[in-house]
Amino acid sequence: MKIEQMYTGCLAEAAYYIESNGEVAIIDPLRDAAPYIEKAKQNGAQIKFVLETHFHADFVSGHLDLAEKTGATIVYGPTANPEFTAHVATDNEILKLGNVEIKVLHTPGHTMESSTYLLLDEQGREVAIFTGDTLFIGDVGRPDLAVKSDLSREDLAGYLYDSINQKIMSLPDSVIVYPNHGAGSACGKNMSKETFDTLGNQKKTNYALQPMSKSAFIAAVTDGLVAPPQYFPKNAVMNKSGYEAFDNVLKKGLTPLSVGEFITIRESLNALVIDTRKKEDYAKAHIPGSWFIGIEDSFAPWVGILVEDLKKPILFLSDKDSECEVVTRLSRVGYDNALGYLQGGIEAWVKAGEIVQKLEEISAFEFARKYATKHLNLLDVRRRSEFESKHIIGAENLPLDFIHSEITKINASETYYVHCAGGYRSVIACSVLKSKGFLNVVNILGGFKSLKETPLERTQFKSPKTML
Repeated sequence: MKIEQMYTGCLAEAAYYIESNGEVAIIDPLRDAAPYIEKAKQNGAQIKFVLETHFHADFVSGHLDLAEKTGATIVYGPTANPEFTAHVATDNEILKLGNVEIKVLHTPGHTMESSTYLLLDEQGREVAIFTGDTLFIGDVGRPDLAVKSDLSREDLAGYLYDSINQKIMSLPDSVIVYPNHGAGSACGKNMSKETFDTLGNQKKTNYALQPMSKSAFIAAVTDGLVAPPQYFPKNAVMNKSGYEAFDNVLKKGLTPLSVGEFITIRESLNALVIDTRKKEDYAKAHIPGSWFIGIEDSFAPWVGILVEDLKKPILFLSDKDSECEVVTRLSRVGYDNALGYLQGGIEAWVKAGEIVQKLEEISAFEFARKYATKHLNLLDVRRRSEFESKHIIGAENLPLDFIHSEITKINASETYYVHCAGGYRSVIACSVLKSKGFLNVVNILGGFKSLKETPLERTQFKSPKTML
């Protein structure tokens, strides 16, 4: 028997490969099916099942393409009603995989169809649970992401309490917990950077597994929840209803475009231009009105947060040989309308005589020197929780997550100095602001991390202790 966790850092997502006696089950695969098919082929095995723990909200699963290409059976837990052919299992149903068994445990709460898969080895021993978004390392799934549910988040949290206590807590402490996500995912609020653990250790360290009443559990898991990213319900619908084949999406997105073709498509379809290069390269020269969302970081989640129309036509710039990665990551969060990339990149744009813009930037020390002597408009685009933890006195918090709805708080005629934690999000924010007519924005290099190394650390920083 083989168990392999296939972890994708930019999405903080874990898929799983389980193999026994030439048969394979893939749990919660990403959109691109090739890695799973290739792994099974290398091992001389056949993919028998594609097991889905629930209708995912934060990414588009690869269940349909994987089943289409391998003949595998898609499996969901009880109450799921997918709009395509799949096996909806009953609670405690046993699935045979080679010499092992997988038991379906219905664990509603994150969503009503959420299920946990319990792996039994060749001797029938309980080895591991694949918990999806029911149980994380250090947390449980948020109870407010169900698709078109008439249940409140408190109702779902109550179901989650029952699922945890009736289905999971009774399992042996030696069972390994394999969740669908780790730290960085918006599907929970307190996830560990560890991606698996023993159930026994989680019983000791996970706040949600401590002895408590149902009402106390509901209060604990619903406390501090912020609105989920706007693309979450849209991805959940795609996972339930179906989507375009990934191969078609990839072929369309990998269309090389000349400067003239690029401009024509942009103007005729009102396409969004996303610049996926390094932030330093974007700052030196970029296409006016383009958004920077660099492939080097959490590209897909930020596209999902910021691009409000899933069907928006997208054109992109990228570093050479990263075009496939860009289209793949876009598709993972449901953006299937990439229409091509600028062949030759920014160099071709310049050679064609087209206008480029630069992003004005300032070092943290230079900003600190200016800030100490006169008033400057400072925008902190970190998340609210980061800002409340510690920030520069006088800074205004405009979280990148909510930049579209909160942009009315600032004045386009003013100059704003923008920072995040390290410099990635602030460049995104500057690019979005510039595209909306806020042309006088200056990026602070190194972000909050660099600002803390300046004299501002001693005179201008505010933390919870100083706020009392």
